[in-house]
Amino acid sequence: MTRKDWNIHLEEMIEAGVHFGHHTTKWNPSMAPYIFINRKGRHITNLTITARFLSEACDLVFDAASTGKQFLIVGTKKNAVKFVASAAKKARCHYVNKKWLGGMSTNWSTTEMRLHTFRDLRAEQKTGRLNRLPKRDVAMLKRQLSHLQTYLGGIKYMTGLPDIVIVIDQQKEYKALRECLTLGIPTICLIDTNCDPDLADLPIPANDDAIGSIRFILNKLVSAICEGRDSYITNP
Repeated sequence: MTRKDWNIHLEEMIEAGVHFGHHTTKWNPSMAPYIFINRKGRHITNLTITARFLSEACDLVFDAASTGKQFLIVGTKKNAVKFVASAAKKARCHYVNKKWLGGMSTNWSTTEMRLHTFRDLRAEQKTGRLNRLPKRDVAMLKRQLSHLQTYLGGIKYMTGLPDIVIVIDQQKEYKALRECLTLGIPTICLIDTNCDPDLADLPIPANDDAIGSIRFILNKLVSAICEGRDSYITNP
């Protein structure tokens, strides 16, 4: 039983395509408890369960945000890249939307060094000092800055490991998920019918391919995080 009403309605989920799973030949049997029906060779997710798990996830992130916890959203699917970035920025979360670099979490000391380099190069570019270097050095450092911006731009302000990681596509972001499991970082995962719900601390059964479904789920989580952050600012 959740503590707040997060305005999660079945009609909106159906309109967003949250209920559409994969073809029955591409499923994980562990998802059976979350499947409502097989329709024309395609699994349909039980949206009543989705609503309950999504509400629990909203409660979780609200509580975490209200105590100043930090979030990382991981979603590198091409059709979700821009939305992941905008949703994360709205909720003041860190994000990875291009590619998960191996060891980004488990080898945090190396990631931290890269972030320091990234911040230093950004500072040198803003002050104009970068352009005062020899042309060859400027070209090399600008390439390095561009690379760091692409892959670390969403975590440039991260000073330590996140408290909670939100994973958009469990299979595509498997490296990130495994690192979270190794480090014991709690995860909230969208799990389509081809996923393994046991790998997520809090699974949300949902279509992880359609942008409408991803947007619906993330919007609810982001709204809950924003409410929690407002509560933290009001009552630190």
